[in-house]
Amino acid sequence: MTGRSPLAPVRFPDVAAVAGVRLAGAPTGLKAKGSDLMLAHCAPGTTVAGVLTRSLCPSAPVDWCRKALTGGRGRVLVANSGNANAFTGQPGRAAVADTVAAAAKLFGCPRRQVLVASTGVIGEPVPAGHIAGSLPRLAAALAENGWQPAAEAIMTTDTFAKGCTRRAKIGGVEVTISGIAKGSGMIAPDLGTMFAFLFTDAKSPAELLRRHLKRAVDKSFNCVTVDGDTSTSDTVLLFATGQAPRHARLEGAAARDFARALDEVCVDLAQQLARDGEGAEKFITINVTGAASARAARRIGLSIANSPLIKTAVAASDANWGRIVMAVGKAGEKADRDRLAIAIGGVPIAEHGRARGDYDQGPVAAHMRGRDIVIDVDIGLGRGRATVWTCDLTHGYIDINAHYRT
Repeated sequence: MTGRSPLAPVRFPDVAAVAGVRLAGAPTGLKAKGSDLMLAHCAPGTTVAGVLTRSLCPSAPVDWCRKALTGGRGRVLVANSGNANAFTGQPGRAAVADTVAAAAKLFGCPRRQVLVASTGVIGEPVPAGHIAGSLPRLAAALAENGWQPAAEAIMTTDTFAKGCTRRAKIGGVEVTISGIAKGSGMIAPDLGTMFAFLFTDAKSPAELLRRHLKRAVDKSFNCVTVDGDTSTSDTVLLFATGQAPRHARLEGAAARDFARALDEVCVDLAQQLARDGEGAEKFITINVTGAASARAARRIGLSIANSPLIKTAVAASDANWGRIVMAVGKAGEKADRDRLAIAIGGVPIAEHGRARGDYDQGPVAAHMRGRDIVIDVDIGLGRGRATVWTCDLTHGYIDINAHYRT
């Protein structure tokens, strides 16, 4: 393991309490050291929406959440690190069933209102009864300000806990959106080893909540990548307690500010994932414009972001823009070599099928030596645009993953 990412924030942010939500986190022995189990409890009447991995080898908790979310109600969230409970067969399903039953009994709610998530090593069964037996101790520690302990409990190879808060107004009523996330490697969400758990005191039917969440995820977690690998366990959940003053409802135009705030929370958390990429030394923002569609722009951006050649060049502070041309060409989307334009750090480098005659590598080289790298690519074909975030690829990534189980 490496130390704290050089791209990490100075400290855990001030995450605001959300009316109707209490959280806790604690070590229970699922990992050799550190906290590994979090619990969140929400007020009666809380609705929930989720976006889950589209991996065809999902974990047992993902299978459970897919069914439970159809009810649209969520009172309890139990999430652990240290064990993904994926590819564990009947013992894995039994562990989920035991956890759900214990949580439902502890808080007096239907089992379908208990959501679960697990991250960590794949293929190793969770010790029977371990999580269920640890819940009473966590329940006793639940607190409105338990964001940091909860965020720390879901970390695997993460080097810092991730949280965020934004405020919004619905019909003049202020509501809060707060969330935590985890992820450092195996990050290329296809949401349809990352979690994001979001909570708001706004009131919303589950279906409307789901639409807001899907839109926000598409612009955030589905636009971040560390290594191009989609986890078996990717889970994003949004709980709405309805405990804000006068029960602000997400309806019509009044929901626009809520959508803005939710987008900001998701983008902030997604960027934190890239800033904590395994072995990361540099944070990379890729802006794609002029594509045939927004979807095409995102796909081109991810082709650039997932290229080991580009990521290692950034690690070496090498402005090898020819590799960007390569990544655009292989993306499988419409592109025209002679319309393509590339800039790094705001400095135009190439256009009209060749390098600019006045290209000065000096400012670009200086930019590449920094921590925050910006790559702009204009496809020159349409109005589609997208922004994608990633990190460089260093030897630290190899060190972490070569010793993940050892």
